[in-house]
Amino acid sequence: MLLAIDTSAGTSVAVVDRDRGVIAERSTADTMRHAEIIGDGIREALDEAGVTPRDLSGVVAGMGPGPFTGLRVGIAAARVFALGCGKPLLPLVSHDAVAFGHYRSGGAGELLVVTDARRRELFWSAYSGCDPAGLPVRIDGPGLAKPAALDDAAFPHVARKRLDAHTVSAGDLGMLAELGHLAGRPFAANEPLYLRSPDVTVSAGPKRVGQ
Repeated sequence: MLLAIDTSAGTSVAVVDRDRGVIAERSTADTMRHAEIIGDGIREALDEAGVTPRDLSGVVAGMGPGPFTGLRVGIAAARVFALGCGKPLLPLVSHDAVAFGHYRSGGAGELLVVTDARRRELFWSAYSGCDPAGLPVRIDGPGLAKPAALDDAAFPHVARKRLDAHTVSAGDLGMLAELGHLAGRPFAANEPLYLRSPDVTVSAGPKRVGQ
């Protein structure tokens, strides 16, 4: 049984089990209140599922891509929760969960997953379909581009079916982790996929104060 958390696009928390599926899920597309609602989401999902931290076998973290401010909230929450209850952290690429949900619900063929990167830019990942285990096969990305670039004939994935995701389902993220582990697939690197520098940077040195 896993707790899954993603804040790469909106906020989503879920408790999943390989045999029982998605037991409880809390999601919102709000991209401004990750820090305010993540704690309640975790508590409510655990309460609805009727489980305690000791019942979990791991914590799944969506590593993005996502905007710096929102993405780091979910990753930090997942890392702290995993450390606090002594469970392993299982990192996954958030776009893979979107593709998994698409194929799991009957979608097929080549796919381009797109999420909002802010600053009039988009994150994207390209998929060729599913492998024999039913897991999405990512062949390119995650990448960052201007909206017009994805519609340009020169973009190598312009012909793929495009799926614009406003949230990433933690339920799909958790089930991807369960089935990926069962199939012996590796997890992602434990590094956030920001794909660009944060909006706020540290000053190179102290400011001079005039007399």
